[in-house]
Amino acid sequence: MVLVDLAELDEVFRNRWFWSTRRPALVWLRRADFLGDPAISLEEAVRQLVHERTGHRPVGAVRMLAQLRSFGSGFNPVTFYYCFSPGTDQVEAIVAEITNTPWGQRHAYVLTGPGDGSTTHQEFDKHFHVSPFMPMQQRYSWRFSQPGQRLLVHMENLESGRRVFDATLALQRREITGSSLVAALFRFPASPLRTIRAIYWQALRLWLKRTPFHAHP
Repeated sequence: MVLVDLAELDEVFRNRWFWSTRRPALVWLRRADFLGDPAISLEEAVRQLVHERTGHRPVGAVRMLAQLRSFGSGFNPVTFYYCFSPGTDQVEAIVAEITNTPWGQRHAYVLTGPGDGSTTHQEFDKHFHVSPFMPMQQRYSWRFSQPGQRLLVHMENLESGRRVFDATLALQRREITGSSLVAALFRFPASPLRTIRAIYWQALRLWLKRTPFHAHP
């Protein structure tokens, strides 16, 4: 995954043979794959959404954590946008943009951070159908570390206060350089396609186990 400042997109990928933000390439940050109206910048779309939901417009850096479209395939089960307080590395808001499978619909949750460098933790009701093997009558409990040398995201699905599912994302920072981009391209080719295949493989296993199926509401 890449963690990139949305104000630096063109600079980060300038003169990279296989990466682009403007045209199809082996790895392409295609604007239409992400939040909001493609007619406006992704950075502005994030700021507008946070302002609409919270009444506060973030003015610091906005950094996106996502998989980019690779070898023609593009898919993110969730894309995170970290909004920082001006001139600091402290998160004041996080946007989690969810894409469900196989419907390809999107929904964004906006979470406010503590603004003091500590872990962001919020619990809230589920408002978006994600998996046919999970009902809508759930609550989420999400924890986010401050992005640094390590980045952690932990999510739990709760039913009547009981945990029924959890997932953890644990990443270690690597600087974006020409060599690190080439290494990532060869180590994780077509990463979005691998993600989609893994989702359908797990869905098949759940279906064979006769896990209850919940139709899209």
